[in-house]
Amino acid sequence: MTALSTPNADRTAALEAAEAAGRVDEAFLARFDVQFARLHALFTQLYGDRPDGNEQLAATVAAASASWNARPLDLKVRDGQRAADPEWFQSERMLGGVCYVDRYAGNLAGIRDQIPYFRELGLTYLHLMPLFDAPDGDNDGGYAVSSYRRVNPSLGTMAQLAELAAELRLAGISLVLDFIFNHTSSEHEWAQKAVAGDAEYEDFYLIFPDRQMPDAYERTTREIFPDDHPGSFVQLADGRWIWSTFYHYQWDLNYANPAVFRAMAGEMLFLANQGVEVLRMDAVAFIWKRLGTACESLPEAHLLLQAFNAVLAMAAPGMIFKSEAIVHPDEVVSYISPDECELSYNPLQMALTWEALATRDGRMLQQALDRRHALPAGTAWVNYVRSHDDIGWTFADEDAAELGIDGYRHRQFLNRFYTGRHEGSFARGVAFQENPATGDARVAGTTASLAGIEAQDAGGEDRIVLTHALALSTGGVPLLYLGDEVAQLNDYSYADDPVRRGDSRWVHRGNRPRDRYAQRDDPSTPAGRVYRRMTKLISVRQSTPEFAGNELIPFHTPHPSVVGYQRPGAASRVLVLANVGDTEVSIDPLTLSGFERAAFDLVHTSDVDLDDGLALPPHGFVWLRVTPV
Repeated sequence: MTALSTPNADRTAALEAAEAAGRVDEAFLARFDVQFARLHALFTQLYGDRPDGNEQLAATVAAASASWNARPLDLKVRDGQRAADPEWFQSERMLGGVCYVDRYAGNLAGIRDQIPYFRELGLTYLHLMPLFDAPDGDNDGGYAVSSYRRVNPSLGTMAQLAELAAELRLAGISLVLDFIFNHTSSEHEWAQKAVAGDAEYEDFYLIFPDRQMPDAYERTTREIFPDDHPGSFVQLADGRWIWSTFYHYQWDLNYANPAVFRAMAGEMLFLANQGVEVLRMDAVAFIWKRLGTACESLPEAHLLLQAFNAVLAMAAPGMIFKSEAIVHPDEVVSYISPDECELSYNPLQMALTWEALATRDGRMLQQALDRRHALPAGTAWVNYVRSHDDIGWTFADEDAAELGIDGYRHRQFLNRFYTGRHEGSFARGVAFQENPATGDARVAGTTASLAGIEAQDAGGEDRIVLTHALALSTGGVPLLYLGDEVAQLNDYSYADDPVRRGDSRWVHRGNRPRDRYAQRDDPSTPAGRVYRRMTKLISVRQSTPEFAGNELIPFHTPHPSVVGYQRPGAASRVLVLANVGDTEVSIDPLTLSGFERAAFDLVHTSDVDLDDGLALPPHGFVWLRVTPV
């Protein structure tokens, strides 16, 4: 074994390893020449003091070359298309959908049968929640992975997944999967070898013989799932302690070992060759540990993601990353760049959309759009109303304080409001990981139940449409949790399931609501009315060039309940005004005087005279094509 040395010497070693693994073609070599210096610099920062640094770097490059050789021809064609249009995900036609395979369609064959519906809806991006082999019973909804190369047998096979990816591509839909790379299941082959005393795999995890080091780490780390286990470690049957940030059966990988990076890069490239076009990089903030820190969002976490990005650019250049970082807003944006993660969830906009509806005050959401929406060129937000996960109130306390809001008390209010414990609340959510001693909690619930449909609140349907109108128009990729378009309600049957009842997030992970889908063309039902309005918005978005890209220009009105912004186009702009309040708001002509008086309402396809002002009904919005004066 040798340590990393000069880029030229290590380049030679890497190419020799690649040639030993098979043919190195000109296309791979050209990308290798572009990416190797970057990858070498990252390895030097991460593993410069490791005696096996050079060996693992060379093995990583060899795996990348072999993966490129094995890459199906149609995926190489897609790589070329993406190279010709590197900002394909910025298109106004982008619309994402997300679902669990089993809950929505039974298995992969069922998902294939839904492709005509996905096209009807307008999807161009389909995120299938974790579908890999996982332990029976409690497995964190599939986020405890026993093998990245096997599909859970109840859902299908890896061959069926590759076939589905190809059919989705033909339908204009990109397949998105999770890459759960912070941890594996305790049943993963590597984990089992580590427990059995295999020295190579013991170093794949962080295992300690006693409590000395765990105690030292836990002085500065936080408990993520205190209901499951205290601290960051769990005890093995032999008395040793292993790092387990999340559930006790999810064991964190030791990325200080370059062999772990090399091994996980291989798993990533395998998935790329199945036809996955976007990888959701799970729990990115937790992937590097250092004593004396919170072990969250450390600089090395970014270096690791950039190194994975460089490997991907060599072997599967058409695939991109999406980061999942539910952390302070300043940290969320730090993961986003063309060299790291091109896409990122926008948890702040999601949380503050719900905050605005609860308070009937759009100022915190407006502040976030004003200050925290801009991103580097070549990247985009994924904007969503809700996900498979809980709603955490991730706004910055310092931002709230500027508006006279105490962050801690405000979070407690929001938790009470969205669990229906606040007088007059329209919401019917469920607390997740609630700590009675501190009042800390997050919130689970479908969009319809949180917005008021379940409580039969008169504003429920309008709130559903309003929240999606924001996600569809702020820029980037709008993401729809499938079922929300037909106003799916909470499913409380999880409480009767001995495996799921300890995780209240299953309340919004119900089975596909067949009855509501059957009603989607019936305007006498909530499902039919919501579906009609939602599909209208999707159609308008996909025919509005101003909604491409990520650029947003703030637009302020005198009304606290109104959120405003402009989406610029080549010759015109779209002005979006959204009233999160319960009463009508009048926008006076003076506020609109920066535009020509003639405007066009894109949703209602009607002319508007801005000299007459605008009336926004409760939970109402407009998408107006305007011309600046």
